[in-house]
Amino acid sequence: MKSFKFLKALQKVIRQNIPIVIFIGIIFFVGLVVFIKLFAAKDETVYAKVKVSQGLWWASTAKPSAWLAQSVKKGMVETSISGEPILEIESVRYYPWWNTEQYDVYLNVKIKAGKNERTKKYTYKRAPLAVGTPIDFEFANVQLSGTIMSLSDSPLEEKRVEKLVTLEKKYADKWEVDAIQVGDMYFDGEEKVVEVIDKQIIPSSEVFIRVGNNFPYDSESTNTVIVTVKLHVIEQPNKELIFREEQPVQLGRNLNLQTSRLVFQDYIISAIQ
Repeated sequence: MKSFKFLKALQKVIRQNIPIVIFIGIIFFVGLVVFIKLFAAKDETVYAKVKVSQGLWWASTAKPSAWLAQSVKKGMVETSISGEPILEIESVRYYPWWNTEQYDVYLNVKIKAGKNERTKKYTYKRAPLAVGTPIDFEFANVQLSGTIMSLSDSPLEEKRVEKLVTLEKKYADKWEVDAIQVGDMYFDGEEKVVEVIDKQIIPSSEVFIRVGNNFPYDSESTNTVIVTVKLHVIEQPNKELIFREEQPVQLGRNLNLQTSRLVFQDYIISAIQ
């Protein structure tokens, strides 16, 4: 009898306070969903290569400047609101972009991502995580965005090899030839990826006329310069060679190359060993 009276009283209270009851029900449902996501769903560790962009990913922005490239460090960790590590930078590589003050910056990162077991899709901070998708980083003192280049559920494996590459340029100026020094190199943040090994000068009897300020003039030099450099490149499974993480190394191509002393412009690859 007492339980019957209690139920009738409860029903009366509910009828009199329907908006409040609905509101409490919504809060309970949301809390249940959050609980399931936090404790029932399992996170997995995935590994990604990311190309950094400056500014919001959806805007057409410039490549990162030197100050941003140099602010990103190996070992930086992003944490969740609760202080749990959710992303760690495992390597940072940066390369000047074609004689500018901007850089191509590439990160290898380890991410704690959610995984939908039914669809096999990953998410990070409630956003899709796949090749081609944007990703945002929020470290203690650096905030940046990027695009996923590759994604794997195991540590990224890249076969990096050393190649001797011969570069040639006709009609090199005297100052340029003098600036090429054996031993000059470039360090990409992880390793020495360029080193000048040898330089040869082939005198030419050709008359080369340049145009400056709308007037032709004789060049200071009509020499052909041949430079041998040691490159650290990625060797793809199909044997294609990649320099600077994205640039193919092939005979006849120009090479976007810079050392601590010189920007190599208009050099053609003539041999690869």
